[in-house]
Amino acid sequence: MLGSLRSIVQEVNAARDLPAVLDIIVHRVREVMDTRVCSVYLRDKQSGSYVLMATEGLNPDSVGQVRLEPGEGLVGNVVTREEPINLERAEAHPAYQYFPATGEERFSAFLGTPIIHHRNVLGVLVVQQAEQRRFDEGEEAFLVTLSAQLAGVIAHAEATGALATIGQQRREAKFDGIAASPGVAIGCAHIVAPPASLSTVPYSCCMDVEAELALFHQALVAAREEIRAVGERLKDELNREERALFDAYISMLDDSSLAVEVCDRIRGQQLSASRAWAEVMLEHVRRFEAMSDSYFRDRAADVRDLGARVLMHLRQQQQSQRDYPDNAILIGEELTAAALADVPREKLIGLVSIKGSANSHVAIIARAMGLPAVMGAQELPFERIDGAELVVDGYRGELYVHPSTELRRRYDSIVEEEREIARHLDHLAGLPGETADGHRVRLWVNTGLMADVVRSLERGAEGVGLYRTEVPFLLRDRFPSEEEQREIYREQLQAFAPRPVTMRTLDIGGDKALTYFPIEETNPFLGWRGIRVTLDHPEIFLGQVRAMMKASLGLDNLRIMLPMVSGLGELEAARKLVERAYRELVDEGYDIAMPPLGIMIEVPSAVYQARELAERADFMSVGSNDLTQYLLAVDRNNSRVANIYHALHPAVLRALHHVVDASHDADTKVGICGELAGDPGGALLLVAMGYDVLSMNATNLPRVKAALRAVTKSDLDQLLRQCLNLQCPEQIEETLSSYLKRVGLKSLLQPM
Repeated sequence: MLGSLRSIVQEVNAARDLPAVLDIIVHRVREVMDTRVCSVYLRDKQSGSYVLMATEGLNPDSVGQVRLEPGEGLVGNVVTREEPINLERAEAHPAYQYFPATGEERFSAFLGTPIIHHRNVLGVLVVQQAEQRRFDEGEEAFLVTLSAQLAGVIAHAEATGALATIGQQRREAKFDGIAASPGVAIGCAHIVAPPASLSTVPYSCCMDVEAELALFHQALVAAREEIRAVGERLKDELNREERALFDAYISMLDDSSLAVEVCDRIRGQQLSASRAWAEVMLEHVRRFEAMSDSYFRDRAADVRDLGARVLMHLRQQQQSQRDYPDNAILIGEELTAAALADVPREKLIGLVSIKGSANSHVAIIARAMGLPAVMGAQELPFERIDGAELVVDGYRGELYVHPSTELRRRYDSIVEEEREIARHLDHLAGLPGETADGHRVRLWVNTGLMADVVRSLERGAEGVGLYRTEVPFLLRDRFPSEEEQREIYREQLQAFAPRPVTMRTLDIGGDKALTYFPIEETNPFLGWRGIRVTLDHPEIFLGQVRAMMKASLGLDNLRIMLPMVSGLGELEAARKLVERAYRELVDEGYDIAMPPLGIMIEVPSAVYQARELAERADFMSVGSNDLTQYLLAVDRNNSRVANIYHALHPAVLRALHHVVDASHDADTKVGICGELAGDPGGALLLVAMGYDVLSMNATNLPRVKAALRAVTKSDLDQLLRQCLNLQCPEQIEETLSSYLKRVGLKSLLQPM
């Protein structure tokens, strides 16, 4: 049945909407399993009941009419048990319930499997037979496998279909993601799609049909000329079969039927040329993928490649004409720092990424920029909402498309409340970060963009605990030169002088990839990243360290920090290179001081060697985001497991506490620059542990300072003891929330 399974999934992927998906399922499953009945029940999100949505074999008039609550009937039992039910005589089961409208009294054998997506039972797939028999293990395994394969498809198709209706009627629609950066943004959706990705072309209509047709034909001509030129240039290096591929591409572009299909959609549906081309080419791709002959299946890749080539030409012409709207909310499948940099800052008010989590790199940058953001919004059919009004709730991870007047009014009041709180905290900027009984803590900021500087200084930042030097690298198409780096670093050091600025050496790998220095790995977070890369490439490391030291000339407020240190050997190897760069610059006549050299504690091995590392480092700083990821074995970019990433996990808190004790035993200062430091409740626990420096995004600094100045160190010590005795992160979160409310800091919690 494996071939049939693949064929069904491919047909489902090619379906245009949810009704077509369901029709394919009931027809093909009934055919493949040779059963009398196949039916699909889907969850009604509003009522929570499960509705018969498609059937082959039962009375078709019962579709949409039969509803079951969880636990009601055999289908309801499949929902509550979240596992298959396989019965020889369904009518003898105590949960059996007869619905006259279906005509199912003729069928005895019953097999129902749940369709589960992200722990939610979306529906139930059922097959039935007239004769009394138990479906065998192979049949049950087939249906279970198919249900698992279809879960994501149905979830996405359901969301897309729902939004298509909403797009026409402009009704409010809600989608869930992961809260990544606090705040509320109300604005206009602006879709960012890869330039050559057919599957992510936004749904968009055109105002001028004739102009769009002309644009399409220009792109065809340009693509045809490009393919001919490439084929001609490579003809002496290719064999006959390889040269034939270029001829096949040109033949497809010359095929009038292909162009007619696209033009019909532009004229009939007023689609943009890019959208019409993408729809037509993807349909052809899916047809090839569904073919049984392997030769023709392989041709799907050729069709996709050709589609991407033409799309590139369409996009080049359209991008030059496109402008960013005011109050733009950037939406993409996987947003990058470069995508953010393309948008004028005064127009950008929020971010939504289909992939990623609250601790992915772009989420961290969003928090640094004070932009509300939601990550992991996997069910959002983003290609259909370009230009739509959107509400981004960065507190709860919720999105609303076409918000109602009432909802808009509610969120407008939250935005005004945020502004009022910010105004109320403005007076704290010039006051020190200390508890009510005088315990002093340094409150620094994490930066990466020059836009962070003004905001940080306005909010009273006492220094920079983390300057992400990789941001300038991410925003370029090549390595910046030593002089280019010096100029960038000088701006940061000068802006904050005489306050200290901690510059982390290049931290790439994991979720931070350079297009011009690709790192292809199966598991990048456990691979070649951070200090491992720069030690393997001393020319990169030395150039960067030299640029930092040159930039500090006359300022002497530089601190250098090494990322992803896992042992003493890496620290010592890096120190030798830093000292070498320093001696070289002194020999060249630079009158500079040797900057302090510190390390980041981000991996478990460093936690358990914290004492030895602290004895050899000038300072230490915990990167709690990565440390949490590695301690809990949770990929922080994977939205499927984002719910088990807890910065307040008891194991994480114990590790953080151990690092402070070990560092202070060696008489070394220790800070923390992860997101936990910017959470008012988390920050209070860190102060109780004894951290000397809390470094956070500038947006959260006033809230943390307000919390710190409202409490006493003795109270925090008691709060820490209480939290360290708790056994799960939810209990710790509740304890912190209750404490903040009790001491009059309820306003620092997220709005209700």
